Amino acid sequence: MDKKILAFGEVMGRINMPDFLRIRQSIPGNAVITFAGGEINVLASLSILGLKTDFITALPDNDVTDAFIGNVRSVGVGTQFVFKKPGRFGLFFVENGANQRGSNVIYDRDYSSIALTKPQDYNWSEIFKDCGWFHITGITPALSENAAIAAQEAVEAAKKAGITVSCDLNFRKKLWKWDKTAKTAQELARKTMSKIVPFVDIVIGNEEDADDVLNIQAGNTDVTSGKLEIDKYPEVARKIVKQYPNVKKVAFTLRESISASHNNWGAMLYDAKSDKANFAPLNNGAYEPYQIKNIVDRIGGGDSFSAGLIYSLLDAEFSKDDSQCVAFAAAASCLCHSVYGDFNYVKKSEILPLMKGNASGRVNR
Repeated sequence: MDKKILAFGEVMGRINMPDFLRIRQSIPGNAVITFAGGEINVLASLSILGLKTDFITALPDNDVTDAFIGNVRSVGVGTQFVFKKPGRFGLFFVENGANQRGSNVIYDRDYSSIALTKPQDYNWSEIFKDCGWFHITGITPALSENAAIAAQEAVEAAKKAGITVSCDLNFRKKLWKWDKTAKTAQELARKTMSKIVPFVDIVIGNEEDADDVLNIQAGNTDVTSGKLEIDKYPEVARKIVKQYPNVKKVAFTLRESISASHNNWGAMLYDAKSDKANFAPLNNGAYEPYQIKNIVDRIGGGDSFSAGLIYSLLDAEFSKDDSQCVAFAAAASCLCHSVYGDFNYVKKSEILPLMKGNASGRVNR
């Protein structure tokens, strides 16, 4: 695609405790700082795969922002729409889980620049002049009323400009709190996202997002049990399309959490026009998820799937066959679990062998 892929959202400093230390073990002391955020993770992956991207965000005018700009430019992401605004740089702290102890995330994002920036400060018609695809997530509208309105105006402007819009529902319970009249995080998410999804072409989610954000359930799914009712997901996709007939495709990542260190991983892609669902990976034609038994870092796994899906839907060959699209995206995101940090530093030449069944992990010499 000649035109750029754009995304709108917050970038944060990710403060990671080394190895598997708890926060109280590591601070005061050493921690590893990288940059992260649902939308920038997608663009970084797409840039590494060779596509043209540009990021839309608001950040404070300081050296941390300059460091971020240098970092994402190094992987090819454009920064002409990084607006320097009052506020602060958001942070989140990560403890890596192991075995039966889950990972833990602590957000420190209140009063960040993107949360404070007024919706009218974004000139969407100007921003979208060279855009062919726009990606957003349910994280951005969760930050503040300002960000929610800006997100809604962005998708409306994108559709008016004839741009394909993808949205990862990405429910974050700890963030949905800016409207005190809402009784629960789910209630606020459903109220807000119901105004955004009508302008979306490609809906992406995980095992729980359809319920938390759209109030559509997948059978008796219990993500803590380590077992999903995979056969229920095509019907969930049909319900989403029935509720939002503008949606052309629905994709779900399918994570079965055996433990913090062992997940089964796969995905489904449903096409509204053909009413067909494709799953990946397959073994002799039947769905058989990747078994990821020694996870290096699972944060950003869903974002790497979104990137892989967008890439494949834009690829001249993959786009002819949804089964190939979801297979590529599932393989790309499986490999992301072997890479430290949120960005998926994986090339197409590494994804294709896994997509075709080579999961040996042998040394390339």
